[in-house]
Amino acid sequence: MSRAGILLLNLGGPERLRDVRPFLYNLFSDPEIIRLRFPVLQAPLAWLISVLRSSKSEKNYQKIGGFSPLREITESQAFALQQALCSAGYPIKTYVGMRYWHPFTEEAIEQIKRDRITDLVILPLYPQFSISTSGSSFRQLEKIWMADPGLQTINYTIIPSWHDCKDYIRAIADLIDGCIDQQPDAHQAHLFFSAHGVPVSYVEEAGDPYQDEVEKCVGLIMKALNRDIPYTLAYQSRVGPIEWLKPYTDEAIVEVAQQGYKELVVVPISFVSDHIETLEEIDIEYREIAINAGIETFIRVPALNTNPDFIQALAKLVIQALSERPVLFSDVCPENAVKLYPQEQWAWGITPSAEVWNGRLAMFGMLGVLLEYFVGSGPLHLLGLM
Repeated sequence: MSRAGILLLNLGGPERLRDVRPFLYNLFSDPEIIRLRFPVLQAPLAWLISVLRSSKSEKNYQKIGGFSPLREITESQAFALQQALCSAGYPIKTYVGMRYWHPFTEEAIEQIKRDRITDLVILPLYPQFSISTSGSSFRQLEKIWMADPGLQTINYTIIPSWHDCKDYIRAIADLIDGCIDQQPDAHQAHLFFSAHGVPVSYVEEAGDPYQDEVEKCVGLIMKALNRDIPYTLAYQSRVGPIEWLKPYTDEAIVEVAQQGYKELVVVPISFVSDHIETLEEIDIEYREIAINAGIETFIRVPALNTNPDFIQALAKLVIQALSERPVLFSDVCPENAVKLYPQEQWAWGITPSAEVWNGRLAMFGMLGVLLEYFVGSGPLHLLGLM
């Protein structure tokens, strides 16, 4: 007898303040988050960033209660989805696999094996595909799949992206409509879409379709709204000195205020669940920037969370996936399209010993540069070079 299951993929988040540093380490250890040509540097770099950023991150989590609600919300979404599918005649069990914190993807896979699931739908809770989100989870899952003979008997299919799902678009549009109508003067409101950013190199060099899918998604929402209202799309959460997708949310908010708009309706377009980026970054940081810039009314459209229309949209996606040709890991990233995996390692030196020492020297050099950048002092200062 066949047994069907759904694996929901998400980012994960610290459940206590003491989880923040190891969570950050897991995040920055991912080669799809920080792409390095020298993989030997990944672990020390992740350790350094987690140490340097943990204090600030802990303070941000303290502002929203000292933990991330992402696990609780995702598990509630899974339960609601399971109920919706059962009501539609599909008795399918749901599982949650987080990329960087509990319950980890590996934990979900072990439970799927124990439950003897024979048919599995893999659904990332990221509407728009990106190398750094869905792509990273697919890469990890494929590695798990290839290494475990026990998984070879499971028929699986992937839903890589659903940014243009009509029911998802309608659910967001309805939430936006409600928020616009709350404005003192709806005709003077400015609609502000804020998506999580990615480095420009992901799009221009690796072929990441994320920016294109975000823009298409916003276009479909505006069409569904059918309102004559000005709007802006910007990108938030950039990290480090490299160039990320522009315009940046904090700068774009100021520009909108300078244009004379007093009422701002902010839409977290790439987030379907409340977490640190909505509850702290948008609701606190960006709200303060907006008010200081002259915005008088700042409303953030609620995240979809367990919105009934959104859950029904997910249910329809799953039912459709079960009836179509399976999408496999190899289909998600065809050769010469999106570079889902890190670049091949460069080989220096002509002997294994030389290779090891070249790697060690490069590692220490990188750590020295990072200390200079984040701390303002280090070996270059000691040598009088800065």
